[in-house]
Amino acid sequence: MYAFVTGPLAWIAFTVFFVGLVWRGIWYVRGLDWRLDRVSYGENLGYGLRGALRSIVRWLIPYGTHSWRFYSGYTAAVFIFHIGLLVTPVFLLAHNLLLEERWGVRLPALSEALADTLTVAVLIAAVVIVLRRVALPEVRILTKPQDILLLLTAVTPFWTGFLAYHQVGPYQFWLIAHILAGELLLVAIPLTKLSHFLLFFLSRAQIGMDFGIKRGGMKSGGMQW
Repeated sequence: MYAFVTGPLAWIAFTVFFVGLVWRGIWYVRGLDWRLDRVSYGENLGYGLRGALRSIVRWLIPYGTHSWRFYSGYTAAVFIFHIGLLVTPVFLLAHNLLLEERWGVRLPALSEALADTLTVAVLIAAVVIVLRRVALPEVRILTKPQDILLLLTAVTPFWTGFLAYHQVGPYQFWLIAHILAGELLLVAIPLTKLSHFLLFFLSRAQIGMDFGIKRGGMKSGGMQW
């Protein structure tokens, strides 16, 4: 079972992940309306790129936008969740040892204490996000069961990996569960709302270009609209 989930099944998961993200990116760009979304982008590319970069950077900085500052507690939970979600699996020692064994490549590794801290932080942040969705009427009305399911899909590799690493219960069971959960997450990213892994950058770039050119970003009255 271990050989199968770390072999053929892993290749399938990574293939779906990478090919799916490429497809998502192409689909997004092709879906832009030439008359509305792209007009003047070529002629005023410099302003557009500055606007795109400014939009992405500000939204990547905690409390860097009005919306982040308005929902301060939620912002903290979101950033803790996403930082842990990205950093932990990439720099986890066990993952890097496997990467070195298979491909001869090894990245800097987190200490055991830091990896555990990030894992627990991700789980706590996920609980906070769910509680907010349940507690606030304006968020609850927009929340669907699949949204909670996707959040569970994102955090399952963390708690299963935590249990496997600390050998809480049957190690082999939790190890297989951890690998399967990670592969399910990889497949889900391009096929669900988790595709904001990529689409966040594309949408923020589009909005930034829009404001950088068409909505006063050029600070010039010379454009005819």
